[in-house]
Amino acid sequence: MSDEGRIHSVHDGTIFEICIDRPTKRNGFTPHMMRALAEAYTAFEADDEARVGLLWAEGEHFTGGLDLPKMAPIMQRGERLVPESLVDPFGLREPRLTKPMVVAVQGWCLTLGIEVMLAADIVIAEETARFTQIEVQRGLMASGGATIRMAERAGWGNAMRWLLTGDVFEADEALRLGFVQELTPTGQARVRAREVAERIAAQAPLAVRASLLNARLAFEQGPAAAIAKIYDVQTRLAASEDLQEGVRAFIERRPGNFTGR
Repeated sequence: MSDEGRIHSVHDGTIFEICIDRPTKRNGFTPHMMRALAEAYTAFEADDEARVGLLWAEGEHFTGGLDLPKMAPIMQRGERLVPESLVDPFGLREPRLTKPMVVAVQGWCLTLGIEVMLAADIVIAEETARFTQIEVQRGLMASGGATIRMAERAGWGNAMRWLLTGDVFEADEALRLGFVQELTPTGQARVRAREVAERIAAQAPLAVRASLLNARLAFEQGPAAAIAKIYDVQTRLAASEDLQEGVRAFIERRPGNFTGR
């Protein structure tokens, strides 16, 4: 394997798995990996058969964050790590994912690892996982969304406690703060994340995407913006084949077999 690491993906049924693969360096991100992650997200978004993404990492750790010696020269030049034509894994600009992303976290999860998981929709972490937003200890500011989403999820003081110190916090604290949704025993995060992804993928995909986007709109532009969209979106969903299948499944007391049409 190249020292630059790699990101590889597998389309497995309705689940699009993306793997961070540089375990000998604690999955520290190089410029190559940043672009490759964006390319994988872009491929997932464009894949009509893939309903849910699942991000996980090889080895003992999710990621040690940025490989700073490799990243610093690019950052000093003010260059973008991800081309604007690709989906942004941090969800800070368009294009963005419009389908759900589930993340499995184990071991150390530093800096951009926290930011990627906060940009996702559901995070499953092992109970031994450890987290730190350590940028302030390196002369940097978290720039992948942590300054926004940590406060959004946990409240101002709870976010500042970790953003301004770079201290380590444990998995149970991440769960308490809402950064993580479930904890698993060691070695089980990916398995449980896959189960959650499959559960989402079994639902009506048009309805899942509409629910995700309406909730996102409420968070980013306020309840009024989301409310203004509800009627039109629901009318469109009511005309779908999936709605008809949902009614049949209800009458026949069975799970729906949804096609996304």
